[in-house]
Amino acid sequence: MISQELERLAADKAREAVQLDSQGLRSRAIARYQEAIELLLKLQSFCENPRIRQVYLDNAERYQARIQQLREGRGEIVSPEEERPGFEELVLSEKPDVSWSDVADLQQAKIAIKESIVYPFKRPDLYPLGWPRGILLFGPPGCGKTLLAAAVAAEINATFYYVDAASVMSKWLGESEKNIAKLFSSAREASMHRNPSIIFIDEIDSLAAAHRLEVGGESRARNQLLKEMDGLREKGKSLHLYVLGATNKPWELDEPFIRRFQKRIHVPLPEASSRLEMFKLYTRDLTLSPGVDLEQLARMTENYSGNDIHDLCMAVQIAVVRELFETEPPQAEGTPRPITMDDFLQSMRNRGSSVSQENVKRIESWFTRYGAQ
Repeated sequence: MISQELERLAADKAREAVQLDSQGLRSRAIARYQEAIELLLKLQSFCENPRIRQVYLDNAERYQARIQQLREGRGEIVSPEEERPGFEELVLSEKPDVSWSDVADLQQAKIAIKESIVYPFKRPDLYPLGWPRGILLFGPPGCGKTLLAAAVAAEINATFYYVDAASVMSKWLGESEKNIAKLFSSAREASMHRNPSIIFIDEIDSLAAAHRLEVGGESRARNQLLKEMDGLREKGKSLHLYVLGATNKPWELDEPFIRRFQKRIHVPLPEASSRLEMFKLYTRDLTLSPGVDLEQLARMTENYSGNDIHDLCMAVQIAVVRELFETEPPQAEGTPRPITMDDFLQSMRNRGSSVSQENVKRIESWFTRYGAQ
């Protein structure tokens, strides 16, 4: 494939440039950096994935900046090995401190994820046909997909690997598939002796999107992820290792990835009753005046995500605290006044829903076709 050859050449030119640079051979290093830049610009013109395209552009800009430094006779080169992010920097591995009570409502999604992970973990003997190892959480942004994943990890005391898909697509060519292999290897090791692990890949569409034309590194990373997920279904039957993917754009996922997520759970915008629970949750530590009507606020915030409601409550609290500091003379001590209904209404005039209704309709259409709860 032409793109794979271009990527290999770009990596070779970049390594040669760094080596010449470290030897003080400036003119030759500049020439190799320039060749690497030209190849990277060709690569980004082939690439349909905006994140991967940005990776190539970032490399090209860094090499161009180094060329400028060399021409001006300044700066020390940083070798790829020194600058390359380690696996530990790409993946957060931890035990989440989140409970189901921290996830407002989303009862259907909670049930679906419990029956896929919690119940099989507690009684694997009741599942002779196995259980889902790949679970996709899809819906508008800010609706609790990450909280759901963290809550189920806490429920079964699992090691929780939080992965930003964009960070796995390393800026260093050829590293992405290695990062994915290391991720699954680490999770499998942690899953030995019935200790569960959950790999949560945020914005998985960055890795699993359907493209007519792929560059080499992108293709290898996708194939590695497919291979690892197949391994869970075929060889990992005794391991409690799960892959949870989250996306706001499920329609961008390629068919092979959709099939490997046996469970596909819709995490929708909150309904009025859910929004009321969120207002109660987010204002429980705030001082509200008697005139604040949370039920009315819940009705008025249709199409708001959970994050939108959280940010609305935070903005109101910030506003009354600002008043405390801006009095004459300023008061660094004392207590802010109670929050009023007018404060909420004013904040709502300044901030609406962050969710595109066009995307909500696309998500619902995709759910009708592919949903598997």
